[in-house]
Amino acid sequence: MNRLFLLAAPMLAVALGVAGLPVAALAQDAAAAAAPAPTPTLSAGDTAWMLTATALVLFMTIPGLALFYGGMVRKMNVLATVMQSFAICCLVSILWVVLGYSLAFSEGSPYIGGLSKALLSDLTKDSLSGVIPESVFIVFQMTFAIITPALITGAFADRMKFSSMLVFTALWSIIIYAPITHWVWGPGGYLAGDGVLDYAGGTVVHINAGVAGLVAALVLGKRKGYPNENFAPHNLVLSLVGAAMLWVGWFGFNAGSAVAADGRAGMAMLVTQIAAAAAAMAWMFAEWVLKGKPSVLGIISGAVGGLVAITPASGFVGPMGALVIGVVAGVVCYWGATGLKHALGYDDSLDAFGVHGIGGIVGAILTGVFAQQGIGGTAGLLEGNAGQVVTQLYGIVATIVYSGIGSFILLKVVDVVMGLRVEEDVERDGLDLALHGESIH
Repeated sequence: MNRLFLLAAPMLAVALGVAGLPVAALAQDAAAAAAPAPTPTLSAGDTAWMLTATALVLFMTIPGLALFYGGMVRKMNVLATVMQSFAICCLVSILWVVLGYSLAFSEGSPYIGGLSKALLSDLTKDSLSGVIPESVFIVFQMTFAIITPALITGAFADRMKFSSMLVFTALWSIIIYAPITHWVWGPGGYLAGDGVLDYAGGTVVHINAGVAGLVAALVLGKRKGYPNENFAPHNLVLSLVGAAMLWVGWFGFNAGSAVAADGRAGMAMLVTQIAAAAAAMAWMFAEWVLKGKPSVLGIISGAVGGLVAITPASGFVGPMGALVIGVVAGVVCYWGATGLKHALGYDDSLDAFGVHGIGGIVGAILTGVFAQQGIGGTAGLLEGNAGQVVTQLYGIVATIVYSGIGSFILLKVVDVVMGLRVEEDVERDGLDLALHGESIH
């Protein structure tokens, strides 16, 4: 075909010249069309940032989430709680290499990836994902796959068997997390194709984990003695330190999702800080008004709620949008973690659903309101695109349905095969000694 074009080009030039058309311009366009697409080349700057962002996101789970959750349980369960986060980090890292990454990010159907990247068999040091090494992208996404099931553990704290938790996590990571990741971020994923916006994990991570946590809390039932006995956190200093680590690590979570060291990453970092601070203050003042005193647990929970809510929006909204998202998330998550939970009577031990599920829903909806064409390429309600809110609701419902039903089935299967809940005397005396043979005394 190229040879035929070259033979015909002189005749076309004469004819077009007679017609007075810009022959030189046409020749340039033809040459450009015939030239091969530029081969992606490694960007050292983008790679350096993504290496840093990856470490920051891992820092969110170990030690951040481990300490955040560990400080909120009773002293007799603190080792069992931090052990869950650490063990999930190890387990999911292996599963991601074996199968998870391939199901999430390889070519396949709109609903699930294929097996072409299983065991990372074709990966080399020169393999690229855009302008960064694919190895870096794999580990970056691995850290998301790690923290998501770790978030679920807050909903069933104090009462699930460690062995059952490991089996459920393994199944959930492959059957629930990987497909939803493919829907939103994978090649040809159907939610992305339908226009759902999720920059860094509002649906994939937070709604997904929050809904699974709520289902787990319902399936396992309430802790013995809840809500009449004292379940106050044993060490809020640990939880505050953990929350601070989550906050710092979240810059890698959100700004790293640009997969580039550019202006969009910078904006994502800015709006992350704004939303977290606004939500922390909103929760604190709401609690202050209703209960008479601002608590440490309240302000750190509010900050995490703001970080959750800005996650899907962080690459699409500006500072003022982030401010509103933070304030709304702080108030609504406070209601979810207190009023809603008590009104409906379920025992979401550490508010995995109240903060992550509800915060993720708030953030996903408000992404459709405040998205700006000039930041993320998609307009939201305030720029005249009311349909984006409807699209966001569609993505939320799809995630809730799949995660909720799938998590319920997996929990029931594990319960039938090996049981989910520890024995009553183990729960009464503490999980640390019974499950791990250790205590902090």
